Amino acid sequence: MDRLEAMTAFVAVAEQRGFSAAARHLGISASAATRMVAALEEHLGISLLQRTTRSVTITDAGARYLDQARHILQAVDDAESRARAEVSVPTGHFVVAAPSVFGRLQVAPLMCEFLEANPNVTGELTLADRMVNLLDEGIDVAVRIGALDDSSLRARVVGKTRRVLVASSGYLAARPRIRKPADLTKHRLIQFTSLARTPEWRFGQGATEQRFAFRPAYVTNSADAAIGHAERGGGIAMVLSYQVAEALTAGRLSILLAQHEPPPLPIHLVYPASRLVSASLRAFIDLALQRNWQFLAN
Repeated sequence: MDRLEAMTAFVAVAEQRGFSAAARHLGISASAATRMVAALEEHLGISLLQRTTRSVTITDAGARYLDQARHILQAVDDAESRARAEVSVPTGHFVVAAPSVFGRLQVAPLMCEFLEANPNVTGELTLADRMVNLLDEGIDVAVRIGALDDSSLRARVVGKTRRVLVASSGYLAARPRIRKPADLTKHRLIQFTSLARTPEWRFGQGATEQRFAFRPAYVTNSADAAIGHAERGGGIAMVLSYQVAEALTAGRLSILLAQHEPPPLPIHLVYPASRLVSASLRAFIDLALQRNWQFLAN
C-alpha cells in the first residue's frame, strides 16, 4: 500500500461524500478508491468511514485523522513545490569556494553580481589555497585552476590563465641578464607552492618542454607573499598572470622568458556529479561563462 495515495483517496472520499465522486475527482476507478481506503483502515486498525448502500459518513476517529491527513498532504505538496522552484528559480543558500587571490580579485565581484540578479539567494564565498572537499564541506561549486584529477566531479571550463615568471626592475638591474631558463641558476628564486609543489619549474611545451629544478631562496604557499617578496627585490617568482596583472600594469614587476612559458592553465568550475543541477548553479555557471576569464595578455 502506498500510504500517501491511500491517504489522498480517503480525503477525497470524505470531501466528495462518496467513493464514486472521489474516484471521478482523482481520475481512478471507484473500486480502486474503495481498495485504497480499506487498506488504510486495515493498516491503522480503525474504521474511518461508515458505509451504507445510500451514503458514506465519516467516523469520529476518521474526522480526527482527516484533519491530520490534510496537513500531511499539504506539507508534501509544499515540499514538492519548493523543490520544483529550486530547479527553475534560483533560491536558497549557495556556497562557492575559490583560491584566495582569484577569489578576491575575480569571484567576489562575480558573486556580488550574481546575488544582485538573484535576490532570493543567500550567498557564501570561501577563499582557501587548498583542495576543498565539496561534499564534506557543503560547497555547491568551486573554482579550480589547472588539470583536474577528481573524476567524481563535473566541470566546466570558464577561462585560462598563463604561468608567468616575474621580477622587479630593481632586482634585475643588479643581477645577470636572463635569456634562457638555464640563466636562472644565477638568481634568487621564490617558490609559490600552490603552483609548484616541488622546487621545479616547467618551460616550453611538447617536444620543447624543459624542467628546471632549483633551490629556492624563499618558499611560501601564499601568492600575495610571493608577489610581495618579488616586488621588494627578493627574487624571481613564477605565479599566475591574473595574480600580478595590477603589478605589471603599475610597472612594479616585469615578465621574464615569455617565449619559454608553459601552456596556459584552464580555469574550471567544478561541482558534485551526484547532485541535480539547481537553478542557482546554472545561473552562476552562465554568469561565469559570460565573464570569460582569459588572462593571456602581458
